[in-house]
Amino acid sequence: MKVNSIDDYNNYESKDDIKYNSGKSENNNKSNEHGIKRMSKARIRRLIRQLLIELGENPDREGLRETPDRVADMYAEIFSGYSLDSELDVTFNEESDMIIVREIQFYSMCEHHILPFFGKAHIAYIPDGKVFGISKLVRLVEKYAKRLQIQERMTKQIADELADKVKGVLVVIEGDHMCMCMRGC
Repeated sequence: MKVNSIDDYNNYESKDDIKYNSGKSENNNKSNEHGIKRMSKARIRRLIRQLLIELGENPDREGLRETPDRVADMYAEIFSGYSLDSELDVTFNEESDMIIVREIQFYSMCEHHILPFFGKAHIAYIPDGKVFGISKLVRLVEKYAKRLQIQERMTKQIADELADKVKGVLVVIEGDHMCMCMRGC
C-alpha cells in the first residue's frame, strides 16, 4: 500500500498490535501500568512513515522502505521494560554484611528528546538474611532502563524496588546522554 500522509492510514488497522516484549500478536486496547494503551507496531510503523515524509524523505526509496518495520520492531525491544518483571522474589538464604554489584551495563532512552543514554549502574545493599542472584539485579536495571526515562528517576526506581526487601540500599548510575553529546552541550 503506497501512501503519502498519515491521513491515508486513518482507516487502516492491522492485527499486529503487541504487548511490550510479549512476542504474541494481540489486537486489543489493554493498558500498561500507567493506564496507557499498549504499543501497537502497526501504528508505530504508520507514525514513522509519516515522520519520514515530514522530514522531506521518500519513505518508498530503497534505503527507507523497511525502516518503519525496523523501528517498530526495535521499539518493542528497547521499550520492553514496561512489562518486565525483575524477579526479586527469587532469593537465597545467605548471611552477608554487604553485597556490591558494579558496572551493570544499561541502555535507555531520554524521555525529553527520545535519544539514547547509556552507562553503568552500581548497586550496593545490606541483605536481610537473603541475597539476590546477580542476574536479578541486572534484570531490575533493565526493567527501568528499557523505557522512556531520566537518569534520576531510574536511580530512584531501582533503589525503591530494593528498599523494602533489604536493610539498606545504595544505587549509583553513570550515564552518557546523546541528547547532550549530539547537540554540543
